Amino acid sequence: MSNIKLIIEERAVNIGNFMVGRLLPFRQKRMVGPFIYIDHMGPVKMNERENFDVQPHPHIGLSTLTFLLEGSIMHRDTLGNEVEIKPDAVNWMTAGKGIVHSERTPEYLRNSPLNMHGFQIWVALPKHLEQMEPAFFHIGHEQIPTWTDGDLQFKLVAGEAFGRKSPVPVFSKLYMLEIKSKTKRTVNIGDQLYGESGLYILEGTIENEGNIYEPNQLLVAKDSTLCEFTIKENTTIYIFGGVPFPEERFIDWNFVSSSKELIKDAKQKWEAQEFPKIEGDETEYIPYPTYKRN
Repeated sequence: MSNIKLIIEERAVNIGNFMVGRLLPFRQKRMVGPFIYIDHMGPVKMNERENFDVQPHPHIGLSTLTFLLEGSIMHRDTLGNEVEIKPDAVNWMTAGKGIVHSERTPEYLRNSPLNMHGFQIWVALPKHLEQMEPAFFHIGHEQIPTWTDGDLQFKLVAGEAFGRKSPVPVFSKLYMLEIKSKTKRTVNIGDQLYGESGLYILEGTIENEGNIYEPNQLLVAKDSTLCEFTIKENTTIYIFGGVPFPEERFIDWNFVSSSKELIKDAKQKWEAQEFPKIEGDETEYIPYPTYKRN
């Protein structure tokens, strides 16, 4: 029996002036561990007339994790943070009871060609922390744990695994792991993982019990402790996972919570424009949509 429970194909979604590949949520699998939302951005070449502009928008009940492979994004939020994120660094923003942020091409790169590629991820907060004070942290690439095992290169973007801990200040048991290989190798890491896990193929191929899997697929395991596969040459994968929460999470637009009432209140507050404004980015905002996100 294969240990792969579900295969989620990346689905194209328009997020304004930018197309992304959505992996989570999925109708048959809303979450993997505490991960409730995963978008794969790009890769895309933007010409001098194009910019990455996600206007101010709100969040509650979650932490966002931005991880770039190419490009640059200027993050601004209602806590007063203005931070540029570059490849292999992490922006970790905890919305808690409410925050507003925008993400744009930095001024010095506007009107210049730019490659954009990376991940936009939401991690649900534990129920007792859903109404915590918002916070923001930027973790430089040099702070992210990296190591090698033969021809395998590992990077622990967030969470705990392999006896290591990322400095990203997460609030639940989870891991986001990058694995690269230039050669064909058997990988057996089940004893290092826990909870639920999903394996995303960025480039290359992996083989599991005679089946070949290629890019743009999220493979959700039946049991993370049985995580064994063959990674082919020149392959990069990401493993997302952790311990799931006992309570259901609801998602409506940019709002996540175990309480529908909290989501309703946040929606009404945003429609009334009662959230704080971002200093220097007050003139635009994304209205609450007349439809719900998948």
